[in-house]
Amino acid sequence: MKVAIGQDSHRIDFEKSDKKLVLGAVTFEGERPLLANSDGDVVLHAITNAVSGITCKNILGKVADKMCENGITDSKEYLKEALKYLKENIVHLSISVECKTPKLADKMELMRESIAKIMNINASQIGITATSGEGLTESGKGNGISVIAIITVE
Repeated sequence: MKVAIGQDSHRIDFEKSDKKLVLGAVTFEGERPLLANSDGDVVLHAITNAVSGITCKNILGKVADKMCENGITDSKEYLKEALKYLKENIVHLSISVECKTPKLADKMELMRESIAKIMNINASQIGITATSGEGLTESGKGNGISVIAIITVE
């Protein structure tokens, strides 16, 4: 068994209105997007970092930057690239999201299903929790979104 943690956070883009907020490969209509060269899917970025923690092949950074330069801004593609190096079987994925908005409860199941499809696992192997952190951090105050993902493989 191996366990790895991935983390990522992005500031909310208070200027751009042409971009959409995407979390766990699910679009949140009417919400402010995140600042990023990519689609800014901070959930998939944290998962990608967790997978990289197992494989020791960092994708976010040079690899994702190169993909972005070539017009690939869909974070699903970064996660798929990370998964190419994963030889172990995924047992479980736990995701913790900290933000003031959006409220995730209504879309958590859709996020689980979307992530499961990308990772070729069952949605029952994915847990997602969300918190405002009582407004103690920048994410909890509404200035960004922060995500921690923990993956267990065997």
